[in-house]
Amino acid sequence: MAEHPDVRRIAGWISKAEHVVALTGAGISTESGIPDFRGPQGVWTKNPRAERLSNIDHYMADPQVRAEVWKARLESPTWSARPAPGHEALAELERQGHLHTLITQNIDGLHQLAGSSPDRLVEIHGTMREVVCMQCGDRGPAQVVLDRVRGGESDPECWDCGGILKSATISFGQPLVDADLRRSEAAAAACDLFLAIGTSLVVYPVAALPQIALDAGARLVIVNGEPTPYDHAADVVITGPIGEVLPAVVSYLS
Repeated sequence: MAEHPDVRRIAGWISKAEHVVALTGAGISTESGIPDFRGPQGVWTKNPRAERLSNIDHYMADPQVRAEVWKARLESPTWSARPAPGHEALAELERQGHLHTLITQNIDGLHQLAGSSPDRLVEIHGTMREVVCMQCGDRGPAQVVLDRVRGGESDPECWDCGGILKSATISFGQPLVDADLRRSEAAAAACDLFLAIGTSLVVYPVAALPQIALDAGARLVIVNGEPTPYDHAADVVITGPIGEVLPAVVSYLS
């Protein structure tokens, strides 16, 4: 892909902005080998049942659903995935002092592996790298529980209370963590440049964040492989590989 003519303009906006916020979705991790959900080759596009497995009511009510989810978690390509150039570019923006807050809809933990600071990161949909007991609230590393699944436990229970264990992610039907949502909304309201990267911008309430930023007078930049509902309101829309666009932007700031 040839460099997009707006790349230099985006870099100029970043260099002058006082408060840059980035929101990332599944599209930034496809270049790490992790499929997205709603794209042409998305997990839910190819297998509609997979979306049902992401519903908290089905998960809590049906041991067979839980067994399917744990099996899918065990086989996830995330465990062998490495950060893509897009993740690394955002970490570099932070190191250069340009990125105030990074909000991600992804649960894969690749932003941290790329070097993004937990202090500036909001994992708005949780993380698959931890598990939580739905009864007592105890949390721990996912690999400990996945080892139990490898050992033959199809639906592992909490060691402490016998409750249902679940990946520490937000499923359909579960509310977002209120503190994470409030922090994200406050960051969007305070920013002067909002970057929406690899996200379809259709899942609410997170999809409302660009509008909050626009209402506060911020510029909106969208980098995504498919059209979004906000394209008409954005200052710049780039349809192209995130792993090429973001490093090109950073190169003008180095």
